[in-house]
Amino acid sequence: MNESIDRRALLAGLAGVGAMAAVPARAQMAGWLQQPATPLPPPVDYVAVARKQLAIQARNISQADRVGVVDFGLPSSRPRFALVDMVAGKVDLFPVTHGRGSDPQHDGWLKSFSNRVGSLATSRGAYRTSDYYWGANGSSMRLAGLEPDNNNADIRAIVVHGAWYAEPSLIATQGKLGRSEGCFVFGEELLPMILYKLGPGRLLFADKLSVQPPMPAPFELPTDPLPGMENLRRASTVNGPMPTTAD
Repeated sequence: MNESIDRRALLAGLAGVGAMAAVPARAQMAGWLQQPATPLPPPVDYVAVARKQLAIQARNISQADRVGVVDFGLPSSRPRFALVDMVAGKVDLFPVTHGRGSDPQHDGWLKSFSNRVGSLATSRGAYRTSDYYWGANGSSMRLAGLEPDNNNADIRAIVVHGAWYAEPSLIATQGKLGRSEGCFVFGEELLPMILYKLGPGRLLFADKLSVQPPMPAPFELPTDPLPGMENLRRASTVNGPMPTTAD
């Protein structure tokens, strides 16, 4: 009789385990362990952004077939320079740097814009691509700032050029690109194509377009002990103070 009861209990226990496995892992967690899912921001319609900015800057832009849109709401580890083909409605994305003055911590996220001379920061707003030239960074293209937020572009020598610290391969090794002094810098292999397709007389628009995902709420332990944990003792009360670093 006891053997029969034990077998029934075992089978019931196994059935319970199977039922728990069928429940999503999130539903099995205690309420205080569950973390709210972070909603993803809606994707940016770069074609619509380009169309809007072309309408605003129509009298300043002579070539409207292609537009460059830089989405500094994304980190430098993501391709955030959108080359928009206005005829085909096609968007190609490439990595591009931001200025060191916009990211003092060098964590890959642009924190702020500046138009101030000497800020080494990125400026937001609409630019007109200008002439090609050969400078300290090789083949480059001048930019004319069209708004109060970037009208010092010429004085600050804010241009499009290439450099080793903008190579996409760096993303795999350090998780981000290097920083410029405010210029739009591309990897040296990408630069010829960018210069050719963007070309003089076109619109380059830069701003924070994607919304940075919110940071998760701080993890909070329950104030009341869980069942069966009333007599639990912390390691610090047994082995002395907690260490300051985790190995």
